[in-house]
Amino acid sequence: MTAPSIGRLIYERPALLSSKPTSYCPGCGHGIVHRLLAEVLGELGLGSRTILVGSVGCSVFAYDYLRLDSVESPHGRAAAVATGVKRYRPDRVVFTYQGDGDLAAIGTAEIVHAAARGERFTTIFVNNGIYGMTGGQMAPTTLPGQKTTSSPLGRDTSVAGYPLPVTEMLSLLPGVAYAARGSVAEPGLIGKTKAAIKRAFEVQLEGKGFSIVEVLSTCPVGWGMTPTAAMERLATEVTAAYPLGTYVDRARGIAPSMPVPGSLVRSVSEGF
Repeated sequence: MTAPSIGRLIYERPALLSSKPTSYCPGCGHGIVHRLLAEVLGELGLGSRTILVGSVGCSVFAYDYLRLDSVESPHGRAAAVATGVKRYRPDRVVFTYQGDGDLAAIGTAEIVHAAARGERFTTIFVNNGIYGMTGGQMAPTTLPGQKTTSSPLGRDTSVAGYPLPVTEMLSLLPGVAYAARGSVAEPGLIGKTKAAIKRAFEVQLEGKGFSIVEVLSTCPVGWGMTPTAAMERLATEVTAAYPLGTYVDRARGIAPSMPVPGSLVRSVSEGF
């Protein structure tokens, strides 16, 4: 079968990406992240050595689309399971694939302590600011004023507190060798996100410590928006709250910095 083409561009499916039709909602960013992972792992020749550890949420469907050995973990416990897998099989490339409701809520303790220990696996953290699978409830990363099914009047920080800047927090831990935030908002940013994912796996191959890439994504259904409007919001409001860039890369001399008091987040670099 000839790959579909537009003009001179030919789109070929990476070998590590399944041809199974997607079950994600229209406009969901998970499919983009899956392709980036398949491309990076294929280009690095790591497909046969890689073990995916997934958790509960929309992220669980990664098993259907990435042609990798996989392990299922309970809700929020992917980092704990990945710790066991990597320590038992240090010759394998291990990564967790988690959403914000999973990683930043029920899985907070697991991810923080795995990072603090400098566990030598990689985390791909897809942040769409909402619980997508279970009905669009408020997540730890939901922005102030954002309406969800559990905050119909908008997130009230006097009651629910402020969003968690996960990547900034983890970057301060000495065990974290690499931490970056990317986005799927537009093609140029997708390319930079791919570079960040590649760097995170390189850090793991070098045995430097824990690595994480947060990827800002959309949930059009949960946000109550069209896919186009959701991407526009991602590129503006969401990115303003969660600046993109490399927060720490200790091997390359990029050191972490504390956020400005009173602000949600602050970028510590000019970009990737």
